[in-house]
Amino acid sequence: MPETLLKTDFPNLTLYARGKVRDIYTVDDDLLLIATDRISAFDHVLATGIPDKGNILTQISLFWFKLLEDLVPNHLITADIDLYPASLQAYREQLQPRSMLVKRAEMFPVECVVRGYLSGSAWKEYQATGSVCGIALPAGLVESDRLPEPMFTPATKSAGGEHDVNISFEEMGRRIGLGNADLLRDLSLMIYDRASRHVHRDGLLLADTKFEFGKTAQGVLLADEVLTPDSSRYWLEKSYHPGGPQISFDKQFVRDYLEDIHWNKQAPAPELPQEVVARTQEKYLEAFHRITGRITLH
Repeated sequence: MPETLLKTDFPNLTLYARGKVRDIYTVDDDLLLIATDRISAFDHVLATGIPDKGNILTQISLFWFKLLEDLVPNHLITADIDLYPASLQAYREQLQPRSMLVKRAEMFPVECVVRGYLSGSAWKEYQATGSVCGIALPAGLVESDRLPEPMFTPATKSAGGEHDVNISFEEMGRRIGLGNADLLRDLSLMIYDRASRHVHRDGLLLADTKFEFGKTAQGVLLADEVLTPDSSRYWLEKSYHPGGPQISFDKQFVRDYLEDIHWNKQAPAPELPQEVVARTQEKYLEAFHRITGRITLH
């Protein structure tokens, strides 16, 4: 199994931000996004990474940026390291194929979530209130039910920034302006529709996903990662059965293991056994193969 890249350290570059998965550096007026092999669960970055995870996430995002570019512009400048500035060439080995050079944008402070099925926080909210983000739903739905139509359910970061908190569309409008809210909702629903149709041909259901958008002088851009297993819930269609959780292509093996060992979800996060790492990597790879139709990452 290949080695994992858990952290980058490029002393000649300026670190812009280090997230749960991505390390971001400034490159002149642009940004360099590097998807590491870090994996998080329950708002903590774990001590063990998943080999090739950063490569997989980057390649899936690049696939979707290309497929969606006629619907909405995106922030990608290039992922071809030969076209990167000279200041980055010394780091080629760590940058390929897990990096993207992107335009810097002013990011909207909202998560644009689209749900086609009742799962996750939406299922919990529905159980408690019969609605999701203030939108009433029919009575009697069960976990993982397909919704009458895809729902736009925006979210924002909690005060500490660790997790997402659902907000109403009206609240989104107050935060970023009603015109921007309308535009981001419409774009999100169009993207979800196209993506759902695409993965359905490959035996997957796109249960839900979240997008991030930014703004430059040229207008609104689709940014960050797009429709990866880290930002989306993909289910296997042939095993889909409403009434409980579904087989998904993400870090469910990791979450299940952490629940089984009764981790208190406080730092420090535990290490993962090799079996959990291997099974999680297999799920990410299968998602890559099904979504992109490609056999290899490189």
